[in-house]
Amino acid sequence: MKVIDLHCDALWKLQQAKRGKVYKLPPLNFRDDPELDLNLHRLKKGSYQAQFFAVFIEPEIPSDEKWQHALEQIDLFHSEVLEKNPEMKHIRNWSDFNQLGEDEIGAVLTLEGADAFGNDLVKLRQLYREGVLSLGLTWNNANLCADGAGEPRGGGLTLLGKEVVKLNNEHQVFTDVSHASEKGFWDIIELADYPIASHSNVRALCDHPRNLYNSQIKAMFAKKGLIHVVFNPPFIKEESDHASITDLIRHIDYLCTLGGIHQIGFGSDFDGITRKVTDLENAAQYPNLINELLKHFTEDEVKGFAYRNLLTHLPK
Repeated sequence: MKVIDLHCDALWKLQQAKRGKVYKLPPLNFRDDPELDLNLHRLKKGSYQAQFFAVFIEPEIPSDEKWQHALEQIDLFHSEVLEKNPEMKHIRNWSDFNQLGEDEIGAVLTLEGADAFGNDLVKLRQLYREGVLSLGLTWNNANLCADGAGEPRGGGLTLLGKEVVKLNNEHQVFTDVSHASEKGFWDIIELADYPIASHSNVRALCDHPRNLYNSQIKAMFAKKGLIHVVFNPPFIKEESDHASITDLIRHIDYLCTLGGIHQIGFGSDFDGITRKVTDLENAAQYPNLINELLKHFTEDEVKGFAYRNLLTHLPK
């Protein structure tokens, strides 16, 4: 069964390796490097139809260097993911999903945090031209657009942030709520035509600031938004560095009880997390999740989680 995953940090890891910050190794090879949770070999074994690749800028990067860091990751997307691997096809527009061949894997650019462009909307428009199709205003910290989930102030969207959401609407780009503060979430729900949670779980099952309350989940579903569960154990089980596939499925089942059976997907966060779900440690192990889901849900429902829910909710 094909899968579409809405979040990974492979570009960040490729950049960190190239800069010598993570591994005392030559630059990583996206095709088959075992240091990558998500490489082409593992994408094929995992039966991927598409992967969304986040551009993520660490908060400690000086503000005058953040745009350069973003450009480096986009360059690695082209040079290491696309150009060296003809099986990978750049999804620049939502309609490109219809052009994917059976043996091709779609690659979608996303932005995790507006820090990359600051208050420069010319840079934002350049990101749209590069094919960014999903944009989260924050990571966990605050920036010029909004407060993130880890900002104690807990503020919502600024005037700039609201303008960015409106531009996302105009460009048919998802506005991602996964790292938003609670107030920021509600501002996004009010303004966004295409809200999505690329990698978040259920707060009623695991009380973590990165997870969503029932009221938020219901609001997402009412707005036709999708919620993609994340494979990070601390977001699956409270105060735990370990989780099983069964633990993860509890979140999927709970989302179904809130009416979201046709609005659930996956957002692994591979290469952005250090702790892993047992038997779901890298992209090649996606069949383990699919096979376990088939014990609890119909094949049609599991196909929805795996890829179809996203495809039927793409902006038009």
